[in-house]
Amino acid sequence: MIRDPRQRDEAYLAYIRTQPCCICGDDTSTEAAHLRVGSINDGKRYTGMQEKSHDKWALPLCSRHHRESHAYGDELGWWLSYGLNPFLLAMKYRAPGE
Repeated sequence: MIRDPRQRDEAYLAYIRTQPCCICGDDTSTEAAHLRVGSINDGKRYTGMQEKSHDKWALPLCSRHHRESHAYGDELGWWLSYGLNPFLLAMKYRAPGE
């Protein structure tokens, strides 16, 4: 697989870290969690273990849910277990027109 250089956006990550966890609403330990799973329909390519996705695919998770998402073993399954589509959710956090 050919790597795509990560597009960084520190201002966006700082914004994400000010948001409450999108799972439980905790706003005391929010981290920017980058999606690794891909979606052709949403223009998100899979990113492997040694690379992070573009910052625009980061979502706010508290530290507990961030760890839980990695430990689950099936990232998309984890999001779906909470009834969430992470791709649509990531797009909602981004500014209109991006």
